[in-house]
Amino acid sequence: MKLLENLYCYIWPGRGNNSNSYLFANALRGDRPHVIIDPGHVVNELNERCLEHLLSDMERDNLKPEDIGLIINTHSHPDHCEANQALVERSRAKMGTGKAKQALITIHEEEMEHLAMMGALMARFLGKETGFEPDFYLREGDLNLGKENKISLKILHTPGHSPGSISIYWPRQVGVLITGDVLFYGAVGRTDVPGGDGKLLKRSIERLSELDIEYLLPGHSTEFGSIIKGREKVEQNFAFVRLNYFPML
Repeated sequence: MKLLENLYCYIWPGRGNNSNSYLFANALRGDRPHVIIDPGHVVNELNERCLEHLLSDMERDNLKPEDIGLIINTHSHPDHCEANQALVERSRAKMGTGKAKQALITIHEEEMEHLAMMGALMARFLGKETGFEPDFYLREGDLNLGKENKISLKILHTPGHSPGSISIYWPRQVGVLITGDVLFYGAVGRTDVPGGDGKLLKRSIERLSELDIEYLLPGHSTEFGSIIKGREKVEQNFAFVRLNYFPML
């Protein structure tokens, strides 16, 4: 689904666990111009073919997986990043003229340090291993995509659900915030997973609440919905979370 110019949203509709995915189209120079955030599972715990569903939705929007040049992970849990390597393999199949021979993978450095120390425990807790190597690390600050029609994103380190969780803010024209598993519609990310920390999560959410946000794009849907549109509704969501979740964190 096209949400804004260059920005597509793919909300997971299945019964089992899988993340929402977001894609910036034609954001990079070269033969692989698309950037995807959190490609999700390949197959989830209910044997739903999550990656096939994502690729089918992309095809309806005339977006090819071979044209993905960058994969951004908000954090390292398998429901957000298991499909990384499959998309890298698809990108290798494209014969291009640019310097990049395949899609690149990136994540916050602190998240990979956490994964290196806690990978076995996380695999037991989450039911799957996370197997990928990033090509470079993200840090707090600006991430400028492309040159012509440049998309300038702000990477925000927002720990709490996991030590290296990030949120991605696109302030141009309207405020778009991609929150991963930090904040949902009427809910927050779990802190009982390895590396979770309720105090850090509250601090991260309060930091995000200071941004000018028109569209809040979470990593998962809840009973309340998925995307939150409109500044007033976004502010109401922050107030709801403070009232109903902060006392438990």
